[in-house]
Amino acid sequence: MHATLHLLTRTDFPPLRRRTINTLQLNLGYRCNQSCLHCHVNAGPTRKEEMTPETIAAVIAFIAASPDIHTIDLTGGAPELNPEFRNLVVTARARGLRVIDRCNLTILEEPGFEDMAGFLAAHKVEIVASLPCYSQDNVDKQRGDGVFEASIRSLQKLNALGYGKTQSGLVLNLVYNPQGPNLPPPQVALEADYKRHLADEFNIVFNQLFTITNMPIQRFGSTLISKGQFNSYMATLRAAHRDENLEQVMCRNLLSIDWQGYVFDCDFNQQLGLALHGKTDARLHISEATMMRLDEMPIRVADHCYGCTAGQGSSCGGALEQETTAAAPSCGI
Repeated sequence: MHATLHLLTRTDFPPLRRRTINTLQLNLGYRCNQSCLHCHVNAGPTRKEEMTPETIAAVIAFIAASPDIHTIDLTGGAPELNPEFRNLVVTARARGLRVIDRCNLTILEEPGFEDMAGFLAAHKVEIVASLPCYSQDNVDKQRGDGVFEASIRSLQKLNALGYGKTQSGLVLNLVYNPQGPNLPPPQVALEADYKRHLADEFNIVFNQLFTITNMPIQRFGSTLISKGQFNSYMATLRAAHRDENLEQVMCRNLLSIDWQGYVFDCDFNQQLGLALHGKTDARLHISEATMMRLDEMPIRVADHCYGCTAGQGSSCGGALEQETTAAAPSCGI
């Protein structure tokens, strides 16, 4: 049982219902070359779980029968570590799908992955790259020694291929996570700060910055509990809830598929083992799923959902509401 599950499942979060599904987020496995403090997946180098070719074939079959799906969002762990990553990208792009790779950047320097950046560029894969600050101390504190310098080198490599540059068609977005139990600062102001620092100091460019709220589950949730901060962080999320963010939360149009092929409302429900609404004791496998069964279905909610509706709101695509009046903040917040 997850350490935080019993603290989250009794909730007064507003009910939600799914709309048309246009995005599948696939967790290709929990193996990662890093072990980040904020990781809600608890990924790391010793994890062995990974999506099999058979499960990937079932996902492709679901997509083939689901004409509204236009995007696959590949995550992990480090999704590139799955041996089927490249085949999946090639297959998806051949079908005309938009492909997003949630890349930790340092994977591009691992032995055997030196050509990965070129592969991603050749297939016009959109990159969403983790860089929780433009400061070396803050990044290495959250993600490990040497991660900042490796990330900078990888970003420069991606820029050299055209990523992040106007009219290249190669999209490079960065992701900011707070250092601790705080809401992220306004996205627009922080993006301007990132762009200025990275350009001035490293000659790096990128398209957008996504600010994402840390979810009180898995590794981050356990850290909150151990420090006695869990209840206060949940109070922060609840106090900052905005009903208007409910219209844009990602679970309305997205399905999350775990490494075994089971279907969840979102990546966070997946990590908590929260089955789809009405399936408390039985999980639905993608090989048994159809759009007819899933469209307009109620969404399973719990207290962690306040992390998606607090403040600006938070999704895998960053803030839901753009706040432009604040002064430029520091990523050390």
